[in-house]
Amino acid sequence: MTDTSPAHVTLRRGLQTQRVWLASGLILGTLAVIDPTQAAASAGFAANALLKTAPFLILSIAIAAWAGATGADNLIARAFTGAPVAMIGLGALAGAISPFCSCGVIPLIAALLTMGVPLSAVMAFWLASPIMDPSMFVLTAGVLGLEFAVAKTLAAFGLGVCGGLVVHLLARGGALADPLREGIGDGGCGGARVRAPRPVAWRFWTERERRAKFGRTAASTTLFLAKWLTLAFILESLMLAWIPAETVTAALGGEGLMPIVTATLVGVPAYLNGYAALPLVGGLITQGMAPGAGMAFLVAGGVTSIPAAMAVWALTRPQVFALYIALSLTGALVAGLLFQLWVIA
Repeated sequence: MTDTSPAHVTLRRGLQTQRVWLASGLILGTLAVIDPTQAAASAGFAANALLKTAPFLILSIAIAAWAGATGADNLIARAFTGAPVAMIGLGALAGAISPFCSCGVIPLIAALLTMGVPLSAVMAFWLASPIMDPSMFVLTAGVLGLEFAVAKTLAAFGLGVCGGLVVHLLARGGALADPLREGIGDGGCGGARVRAPRPVAWRFWTERERRAKFGRTAASTTLFLAKWLTLAFILESLMLAWIPAETVTAALGGEGLMPIVTATLVGVPAYLNGYAALPLVGGLITQGMAPGAGMAFLVAGGVTSIPAAMAVWALTRPQVFALYIALSLTGALVAGLLFQLWVIA
């Protein structure tokens, strides 16, 4: 029988936190022994990546902490209440145009789920967010053309809507009743209800209790992000170092249906990052790769990239993570096929 005493639960959570840091330390320590140059490169890559994402992370952490401290979190949650289909569409649209990176939305996602926002709307936002943002749209248009950028934006929105609808149907059947991992929050999904509202104190810094809550939320969220993103960026650095671009090129070359299927599957381990992948795909298309394969690669890789996927794994239970991956791959394949049909029509 599992010991659920407060002391045991606290110890277990502490060990879980340490395991993540230990994993990062073990990887870097092993590299330091067998390949000191790569160890230094991976550590530098992780530090640089954290610095680059810091502005988005700080903003999202501040928003989540501010919402909890002021009591405005229920106002945010109520914005996601109403007709499920409308909320799914809103979530997908917000994700497709959101300027936040896949890491920056983590505290917002956790806050929304904890507040009781339906998982269907949150999943729609989460699936669409890593694929497209304003800066990514401009870069995609510059590298691959405006048509490709518009199609990728539509793919992000479509994937969010379809994924949200699937989650909504599953939730109506009683599945996915508790999406968050133990200790992340006590929110629900599906038919979960938003907490009873409380007065909003916009000037929260005038009250000691609210200032303390702001600090606790900001600190806990920062530590949570730091441990998972450090590990994610270390793994990403090894992927970049050990998976040659020539290997990706050989796997994705050619035309027809199979390159699209291959690109969907290869996009999971071979995706570099949203910005580095664009010139790679542009070069492959120039060499004869089907545009639909390029679309499938970018969509699948964007949603299942190491930082994005590890964020889902860290926050949610395994069944939600498995559903996220399944929806991502299916959506990427469909997006690639539809874009290819559009190009050749």
